[in-house]
Amino acid sequence: MLPLEKMRVLDLTRFLTGPYCTMVLGDLGADVVKIERPPHGDDSRKLGPHVDGESYCFTMVNRNKRSVGLDISTGPGREVLLRLAATADVVVENFRPGVVRRLGIDAETMRATNPGLVYCSISGFGQDGPYRNRPGFDIIAQGVCGFLRMTGHPGDRPAKFGIAVNDLVAGATAVQAILAAYIHRLTTGTGQSIDVSLVDSGLALTIWESAAYFGAGELPVQTGTRHRRSAPYQAFRTQDGYVTIGANTDRMWHALCVDVLDAPHLLTDPRFAERRTRLAHHDELETQIEAVTTTRPTRHWVERLDSAGVAGGPVYRYDETLSDEHVLARGMVREVDHPRLGRIKTLGPPAKFSATPLELRLPAPSIGQHTADVLDEIGYARAEIDQLFEAGTVYRATSPEPTSEASA
Repeated sequence: MLPLEKMRVLDLTRFLTGPYCTMVLGDLGADVVKIERPPHGDDSRKLGPHVDGESYCFTMVNRNKRSVGLDISTGPGREVLLRLAATADVVVENFRPGVVRRLGIDAETMRATNPGLVYCSISGFGQDGPYRNRPGFDIIAQGVCGFLRMTGHPGDRPAKFGIAVNDLVAGATAVQAILAAYIHRLTTGTGQSIDVSLVDSGLALTIWESAAYFGAGELPVQTGTRHRRSAPYQAFRTQDGYVTIGANTDRMWHALCVDVLDAPHLLTDPRFAERRTRLAHHDELETQIEAVTTTRPTRHWVERLDSAGVAGGPVYRYDETLSDEHVLARGMVREVDHPRLGRIKTLGPPAKFSATPLELRLPAPSIGQHTADVLDEIGYARAEIDQLFEAGTVYRATSPEPTSEASA
């Protein structure tokens, strides 16, 4: 049994942040029913790379879900969705604020027949506030959160995170909020609405930065790989690449100088005598350390750091990360069978459960792959399902045989 095996999630999201949220819920065992508007489905299906016509990006973030092709802009489609919502524990949507009310699929409407429903809305700026109606993609949220001004090297143009950090942290924030609301519902029977925004979720990550600003008026600026409070704590050049060193305690600083770099003279240099002075002489410290680290390859320094008990590691390209022996031993690269792509690689779930280990149960679905099955589960007669297919209200990418004939 999986942790969320008894939870049903109705997924009305697209692109990354919402689908990431529902992927995590699916990984945890929830029955995630993804609603896709025919005939093109989730917009991320258009994102490359494509293999045999399938978007690998869509495939990665939509595993452990079933797809229902449904046109919710029509009256009959709306009725199908509301019947689905009546059987759900959770609804997740990432429309712009106001759209679900206009479509008649808002939280209040759905809870009229399902009072215990947990309804999570994810948007760029939230459901209220002066920016609520602005479109909010990850790069926009990174700019508003100040991330573009604190990422990169001093004097460079604003730089974004290497990943869609606001999208992903908003998805993760939605997961934790949904689980909290679900526990509340289990104990009280009462559902509720959750409002998650990309900006709020990203801003919540700036714990140290807010402390520096509220406490001393300090603004976070671009520091490359350096730390604003500790030194040495950054990436240093080696003979063949870079190595990270995090000697941010007195013990590690001493071990770095004596046992790793064979440079005990750094300990008696007044510029580097304590953390405060090392921070004040960051440039000189980097020069002194790189004068040593550039004489040997990265692997040499990683081995010496490990032997001395000093925090450090290689600076990988992404392909090196995915082939690292530790990453593989932790099960972070998995394989799953896909009906069109065959045996494909994907990332494994990061949390390891002792009693309920997580499984990659389902590959990402084709558009509407599970439409007939899901409608059958919620009580639609086979003749009704056939009529909905014929009317174009519901959809499956490969035109289905009429269900009445299939059962004959």
